Amino acid sequence: MLVRQRPTELRRSTRELADALAEAYGPRFAVWHSDELLFGVRGGRLVLRTLGGLDLAAPAVVCVRQVPGFMHVDREVTLMRHLEAMGSILVNAVDAQFKARNKLWQAQELALAGVPVPDTVSYATAPMEGVVHSTDTAPPCVVKSVVGTKGGQVFLAPDADMLRGVAGSLTQEAPFLFQEYVAHSHGRTLRVVVVDGEPVDAVLHSSRNGALAANIAKGSAANRCPGRHPRAEELAVRAARALGLDIAGVDLLFAGEDGYTVCEVNAVPGWRPEMTGVVPAITACVADRLAARGRPLAPAAEGRLARD
Repeated sequence: MLVRQRPTELRRSTRELADALAEAYGPRFAVWHSDELLFGVRGGRLVLRTLGGLDLAAPAVVCVRQVPGFMHVDREVTLMRHLEAMGSILVNAVDAQFKARNKLWQAQELALAGVPVPDTVSYATAPMEGVVHSTDTAPPCVVKSVVGTKGGQVFLAPDADMLRGVAGSLTQEAPFLFQEYVAHSHGRTLRVVVVDGEPVDAVLHSSRNGALAANIAKGSAANRCPGRHPRAEELAVRAARALGLDIAGVDLLFAGEDGYTVCEVNAVPGWRPEMTGVVPAITACVADRLAARGRPLAPAAEGRLARD
């Protein structure tokens, strides 16, 4: 399992999954932080090493539990690309992780696959003052960073005055996107966890204070609802497939009566403790990828990968 650099604390769901994989595979399983590894070319071959100089065999399967929005192309993405080049099977694959990293990239891929998404517009190097005066960003609209997580840097701009008033205070570290406001879903999102093309569980997130974002990190309520919205679950599977994700948390908006549109797709989803089917589904996914390799890890590789 590849996780973010220290001292970033692991999510509860990531720890839960790590415990299950450790129980299933014993010393063949290890958790590595991205800041513990060196990688490159020595003597004309690709190598993977610890900071202490220990050579590592390429893992048969790497379960990626880094948050794509925080990945840097020249850092974490390069490490994952190196692992794939060495022969590791990544869950999720680098290309899929990369597509999920940027919310506009997601919208591009989903639209090309015929998956419904809200009307969305963004920009490259245009000045924010010019962007907010464009007719294509006319309020009411939802404004969000293309790489935000947990509902951060997301707000509703109900009118032009408000939008123009905050434009100067928005950080320019990453572009923003301006998205159609789906009023019917204000304060409500449906999260469907998809693993290997199957909807494993679903949960309805509802904000408690009338806020737009219904993220758990912002104190929203969560109620499991697997099977209650079959059309939404079908749409979530299509969204995960469009991005090439083996594991995905698909957030959907309610677009009128029995209609849905994809808000965004998370390549490293979390899940509620009561969603007890998710970990077994991911563990089975990993087992399938190991079986696809057609061989177990060699004993020497097992020893090198074992960690306390």
